[in-house]
Amino acid sequence: MCSRLTLVDNPRQMEIQFARGFAVKTMIEIKDVSKTYGRLKVLDHVSLSVEQGRTLSMIGPSGCGKSTLLRIVMGLLSQDEGSVSINGEAITAQNRLSLRRRMGYVIQSGGLFPHLTAFENLTLLSQYIGWTAEQEEARIAVLCELTGIDRALLARRPGKLSGGQAQRISLMRALMLDPQVLLMDEPLGAIDPLVRYELQNDLRNIFSKLNKTVLLVTHDLGEAAFLGDRIALMQGGQVIQDGTARQLIDSPATPFVEQFVTAQRSPLQDV
Repeated sequence: MCSRLTLVDNPRQMEIQFARGFAVKTMIEIKDVSKTYGRLKVLDHVSLSVEQGRTLSMIGPSGCGKSTLLRIVMGLLSQDEGSVSINGEAITAQNRLSLRRRMGYVIQSGGLFPHLTAFENLTLLSQYIGWTAEQEEARIAVLCELTGIDRALLARRPGKLSGGQAQRISLMRALMLDPQVLLMDEPLGAIDPLVRYELQNDLRNIFSKLNKTVLLVTHDLGEAAFLGDRIALMQGGQVIQDGTARQLIDSPATPFVEQFVTAQRSPLQDV
């Protein structure tokens, strides 16, 4: 269990409160989205928004719908009802592919293609859209410096990389085309605790430095609070509470929120 639950809210909350007096663009807008598989309602009229340059952490028990919602935002699934807009443009069947190129996507364990080298994984899409080798090398140099990856590691296939290296390269792939939006589905879920701690620090620094809009799915409340400006807690396909970590802890909206927060405490707190 991540011990970051004891930390205060993400310090960028101070910036957000200051910015409330100014116009802030909404980059991701989810309006009244529902999704059903047979008789199972996976998402039930979900509405959320993420402002430009901010991070929203979605958290909740397995099967609550958070990963399904992320895939709908990415355009990998279609909702039955409602709408999703990226930078004011509603996702449709016609523009789904073009909008997807403006979003980076990171999944658990990295999702790198095992038969390709790390370099080939990074350049799949850039080659498809016609980047030159010079453009690719320039971008890779920037991303290697940003993520702390040795350029020589890019000659390896994923099976020859450590978990932390593979996840950093997966992040590089998501950032390769310099997207406006970054979507992350349990990106650190299968990482060794020590490496996970390092990556959490690296991710928060990267989010701040690049000013990306991030939608993050995690099971860990401490991680959600550390990386996110806000947290949306889901249960049964609905958003039960949307606010800061401090609001969830001090003012739980329902008994479930209180139970969820209590269940996330570190065993070390009782030692």
